[in-house]
Amino acid sequence: MRILGIDLGSREVKLAVMEDKNIVEKRKVSTMSFYRDYCTYDGKITVDLEKLNLKFIDKAVSTGYGRNNTDLNKFTTITEIKAHVYGVFYQTGLKDFILLDIGGQDVKVIKVEKGIITDLELNEKCAASCGRYLENMSNILEISLDEMSKYYKNPVELNSTCAVFSESELIGKIAEGVKIENLCAGVNFSMYKRLHPLLNKFKGRKLVITGGVAENFAINEYLKNDYDEIIKIEDSQVNGAIGCCYYASILSVVAFSSN
Repeated sequence: MRILGIDLGSREVKLAVMEDKNIVEKRKVSTMSFYRDYCTYDGKITVDLEKLNLKFIDKAVSTGYGRNNTDLNKFTTITEIKAHVYGVFYQTGLKDFILLDIGGQDVKVIKVEKGIITDLELNEKCAASCGRYLENMSNILEISLDEMSKYYKNPVELNSTCAVFSESELIGKIAEGVKIENLCAGVNFSMYKRLHPLLNKFKGRKLVITGGVAENFAINEYLKNDYDEIIKIEDSQVNGAIGCCYYASILSVVAFSSN
């Protein structure tokens, strides 16, 4: 059976294809390019799988921001929370963990015990604790995200709680002649400080990080102070799409067994 999972994110659309419980293809497309180049509009957005060169799909599941306003024909839709949890199930085999998913414009913290979601916390109101914040700050510093993420020692103090005001504060620190290493560390630590209140209510030994910010070395270093084990999965950015595939595969097994 060939299963397609699509995670329609705010910044990127992630796709994964599963065959016989194995992920055989992974792909990322900018959200703008996805809708412009691979979709048509006739009262509702329709995705053209042929343009994506994705043929012979037996089952398909979608999640993300665009899951409810996009006509994917034979697609089933699931919540982002379920998609990311199932992605962790597939990629780690764990059944007990805290999941921190940091997307471009939102943050999700999910507690899973014995394979069941028991608690969650969402932040969808401000970009200051999301990936977009890091993108904006790296642009101001004229440094790549990968390079900026390396620095975590001796962070300069950044107190603004708003992503917009933080930009002005950072520019002020640049004008004061603060070293680039300390500026980068300050950005990363300010991100961590905003995540901390969301994580503080979730007690557990193992923290799984997904989303683009999972690649941020500094954030991972700071989080080591709060958890016994930080688990970074191989495909953190495509985790939601992989979770969609795995969810569909389990449903297929259940349906076959009932028959």
